[in-house]
Amino acid sequence: MGAVEVVEYTDPLCPWAWGSEPVFRRLRAALAGRVRWRRAYCILFDHDDDPAPDPAAETAWYARYVEDISAHTRAPRALRLSRVAASSWPSSLVAKAAELQGDDVADRVLRRLRETVFVLGEPADTRLLALSAVTGTPGLDVERLATDAASAVVLERVRADRAEARRPVDEVLSVHDGSPHPGTAKETADGQFRYALPTVLVRGPAGYRVVPGWRAYEEYASAVDEVCPGLLSDPVASAPAEALARYRSLTDPERRLLTHGPWPPADAVRVETGNGPLWLHPEEAAVHPAVGRGTPSAP
Repeated sequence: MGAVEVVEYTDPLCPWAWGSEPVFRRLRAALAGRVRWRRAYCILFDHDDDPAPDPAAETAWYARYVEDISAHTRAPRALRLSRVAASSWPSSLVAKAAELQGDDVADRVLRRLRETVFVLGEPADTRLLALSAVTGTPGLDVERLATDAASAVVLERVRADRAEARRPVDEVLSVHDGSPHPGTAKETADGQFRYALPTVLVRGPAGYRVVPGWRAYEEYASAVDEVCPGLLSDPVASAPAEALARYRSLTDPERRLLTHGPWPPADAVRVETGNGPLWLHPEEAAVHPAVGRGTPSAP
């Protein structure tokens, strides 16, 4: 562990990143204990973005945009989107702060933050909403999370992530293939570029490989194998109840990729979305905003 680094350039509120979760969950399981997996939060919705002249029209347009993406990824989308996220900073700071409490907690916190927009339709774009969304996450110390998310240390780490995302490798400056989201780097307002989301960069003994945009599992596996042959150990799919206990929240694309056997488990809780169900472990359902305590309210 440590000879290979996987950097996932992402944002908690990115629809393509949300749609890539089935593949990333499988890849993380295949590399567990063998690599350093690091998430860099790129700030998709920034403070200096111009406000929409017509918020209702912008929300309607963005809801259609997410719907188009979910047609490719099959990921859930909210039945109704309340608004376009005002900022990625609050959720990114909370996600980064959760890393100080361990990988499992960080994974579960990020998952809850993604679900605020793509399941609940209420993006975690304020500090209060982000903290409310993750309350009840197993193993999470919410008071510590709130303190860490407001700290100068975590702020500097997210600032460093944002800056790193704006130094993309040359290979992503022009990408042409058949993917609906090939991952060509995005031009920024100052004429520079940042990684399209998601993008994965694998560094190891044989150099680096970059996998941008919407990709199949095999492309990520190939990149890892080219950087460090023999490292990847593809996990065997789990029994449905075991997978739901492990992940606590599964979409239909995830349960198809990560499980085998009759679905759903007898105690699974089904949450309806605009593009298929989200399946929750009963303990997760008891504390999840979609069923446990309702949609968080903005301050």
